[in-house]
Amino acid sequence: SVDGRLVSSRWTSLPNGGSEQTISNHYERIAARLGGDGFIIGRKTMEAFDGISSRPPLAGEHSGGMRDHSIAHEPGDPVAIVIDPSGKLHYQTNTIDGGHRIISILGDSVSDAYLQALRNQGISYLFAGPHCENLKQALAMLGDQFGLKTLLLEGGGVINGTFLKAGLIDEISLLIYPGIDGLSGVPSIFEYHGQSDERPA
Repeated sequence: SVDGRLVSSRWTSLPNGGSEQTISNHYERIAARLGGDGFIIGRKTMEAFDGISSRPPLAGEHSGGMRDHSIAHEPGDPVAIVIDPSGKLHYQTNTIDGGHRIISILGDSVSDAYLQALRNQGISYLFAGPHCENLKQALAMLGDQFGLKTLLLEGGGVINGTFLKAGLIDEISLLIYPGIDGLSGVPSIFEYHGQSDERPA
């Protein structure tokens, strides 16, 4: 929105009476024009897709030390990458809406049982440090091991802010809707959670 808020259901209505689907149609058209190999979102954004739910992490041991990533899709498949540090997401399928194949970026401490569940579902995964803080490592692996070159960061504000702080955003495509939210505290484009003296940009 004009005031930088991201929750489209809260925006003032389109002046010509168009539906909210008009917004998503435009968004998807622009995303297709950008030509990425896939997109990156956070756990909360991923929960909104059909067939995906969030539950407490699976209990169990993990084998310790470095663990290998798992590639369960073919090169060239479009991908949907999710940052899920604790392994809370559970999937009924290995794709988003029957198209993009899921890749999960995990924290080092997720259980072996959770990894087995992902492998059983045919979902690729890799690790990015104890709490997914090593995003540079994750992106390097997505390039080197998964063959991905251009990814669209379509997060919520927290993921966008985290990538901004890490210096991992090369280009911004910003669509401005001719409406306003106006309420303080509603998620905005960048929501880096840091100290008042930090300058993430």
